Amino acid sequence: MKYSTKDIENILYKYLPIEEGYQRAVIEAMNYSFRAGGKRLRPMIMKLVYDMFAIEEKLDLIGPFMAALEMIHTYSLIHDDLPALDNDLVRRGLPTCHAKYGEDMAILAGDGLLNFAFETASKAFLACPGNVAVEKAFVSLAKRPGIYGMIGGQVLDVAMSGKPLDDEQIDFININKTAALIVCAMEIGGLLGGADETDCENLGHIAKCVGLAFQVQDDILDIIGDEEKLGKPVKSDEKNAKYNYATVHGLEEAKCYVMEMSRKAIMMIKDIKASNEDARQQLMELVNSLINREF
Repeated sequence: MKYSTKDIENILYKYLPIEEGYQRAVIEAMNYSFRAGGKRLRPMIMKLVYDMFAIEEKLDLIGPFMAALEMIHTYSLIHDDLPALDNDLVRRGLPTCHAKYGEDMAILAGDGLLNFAFETASKAFLACPGNVAVEKAFVSLAKRPGIYGMIGGQVLDVAMSGKPLDDEQIDFININKTAALIVCAMEIGGLLGGADETDCENLGHIAKCVGLAFQVQDDILDIIGDEEKLGKPVKSDEKNAKYNYATVHGLEEAKCYVMEMSRKAIMMIKDIKASNEDARQQLMELVNSLINREF
C-alpha cells in the first residue's frame, strides 16, 4: 500500500455532484474548486489512520467521510479567497472561484459544498446501519470545522487583522483554523478503523502537532516561498496586515518550531498500537515531508 494524491482523488471524485439541472452553475463552481488540485492532505491522513487500525477495508464506510472533509476544506478556501476576507485571485495556479464565477456564485458554491459534505458523509450510515463509530465520526465532522474549531480560529484571525498577536492568540488561531480539520481527519480515521479511546485521544494530540507544523510552514512559505510552486501569491499576510508565528518570532525560530512539532508527532505515531505497520510508516513519512515542503 502506497498512496499518491491521484489514488486519493480516485476515491474523492466518485462523490462529486453531477453538473445538471437549473442549479448546474453552482455545481460547476463547486466541482471546479474541488478539482483545482491540492495535496489532499486531510483525506490522505484520514485514510492512513483508518488503515492503521482497520482489519478489513470498507471504502463505502471511510470514502464518504474522506470526500466530505475535503469538501469542507474546499468551501473554506473559497470563502477565504473572497474580497471580504483575503481577496485572492489565484489559488493552486488557477483563478479563484469568485474570480472565475463571480462573488455571488462563489458564496453559493461554498455554501453548497458545506451542505453537500454532510449529505455525502450520511452515506456511511447506509453502509453500516447502527454503527456507533459512524455516529461519533459524524459528530466530529460537524464539530471540528465549526465555531469551536476552524471557524472559531478564522474569527480571531479576521478580528485581529492588522493588530499584534501574542503567543496565546497565535496558538488559538493555528490550533483551530488549521489543526482542527487535521484533528477531524485523524479522529474519524481512528473511530472508523476501530481504534480504542486511548488511541483516539493520542491521535488528537498528534494531529494538533501536525496542524501546528503545517500552518507555521505555510507562514514561512508566505514570506519566502516560490509563487510559481505555491500556485498562489506570496506575502498575502503582509498584504492583509496579518501577524503570524513567523512574523512574530522570525524565520529561523519558525523553522525550528516546524521541525520540533513534526518530530514530536512522528514520535507519538511510533507509540500508537497499529495493526498495519505499512500505514504507520507512510503516515510518518507524510508528516516528515511537511518539514521541508515548498508548496
